[in-house]
Amino acid sequence: MECMSHKILVVDDEPSITRLVRMILEVAGYEVRTALGGEQALAEAELWEPELVVLDIMMPGLDGYQVCKTLKKQRETRRIKVLFLTALGSPENTGNGYAAGADEYMVKPFDTDVLLKKIQVLLKTEK
Repeated sequence: MECMSHKILVVDDEPSITRLVRMILEVAGYEVRTALGGEQALAEAELWEPELVVLDIMMPGLDGYQVCKTLKKQRETRRIKVLFLTALGSPENTGNGYAAGADEYMVKPFDTDVLLKKIQVLLKTEK
């Protein structure tokens, strides 16, 4: 497996989800950090400068829509790709995700191979 140093921030208020996604991404060769909420996600994104944020929508405090809008509006973070990974699968939710600035949208439960493929496309790391 080739060494990828792409940095991905995984944000979900459910620790079991962040652990699962982190494990999947680390096995695939990505450098991963996690955040358990919106405020922590924004702070981590500014300090660590990931290339991609895998972001849940339903979180206490700042929700995923607010986090995405903030990332895309700030000069320092607007280049960061955002992939929503959420239980909210209605067309309205999907539309709201893209309206907030998302680059990609996936619904839980998710297929690991599909998640990795979408990440490869977003980071342009196709093999």
